[in-house]
Amino acid sequence: MASNNMVEIRWHGRGGQGAKMACLLLADVAGLQGKFVQGFPEYGPERMGAPITAYNRISEKRCTIHSNIYYPDYVVVVDETLLDSVDVAGGLKESGAIIINTPTSPREMRPRLRGWSGKVCTIDARRISEEILGANFPNTPMLAAAVKVSGVLETGPFLVDMEESFKHKFAAKPQLIEGNMAALKKSLEEVQVG
Repeated sequence: MASNNMVEIRWHGRGGQGAKMACLLLADVAGLQGKFVQGFPEYGPERMGAPITAYNRISEKRCTIHSNIYYPDYVVVVDETLLDSVDVAGGLKESGAIIINTPTSPREMRPRLRGWSGKVCTIDARRISEEILGANFPNTPMLAAAVKVSGVLETGPFLVDMEESFKHKFAAKPQLIEGNMAALKKSLEEVQVG
């Protein structure tokens, strides 16, 4: 954690992939655990498939900073095609980590990261979501991977709070709760740290 116990996370995704929703869910759950949180997207042209950025600040103390995050502790990349056009590791702290949705290993991803020499983590969020949820919803697995890698929340309480959150979110479709919980648990186990 940073010197003031604040963790800053920057999310990179494309419109429609749920990066913004994952960012807001993380803020909700961290708030339930008594942390001070911020979760906000950076609004550009909000189109399906257009690159989007979202941010989380999670702290033990009230946060008075209200800018975008330029030097994050962690970066979450929901769509690996963004690596070709966006400097996702830009400003990432040396002590931090980058978490990428990809079927390839951390070692294989490193050459695509423009010289980033810190920790690289990968997870095949697409496969997990397609196997468990029947469609490509990478945001749930990426949320779990972000929690596991950053250590910003304990995984036990995180799962309990996520189940509560899903009960509200999917009140009209309770069948989605079990699948999303299974996707979270599998992702916590499968994230690779390189």
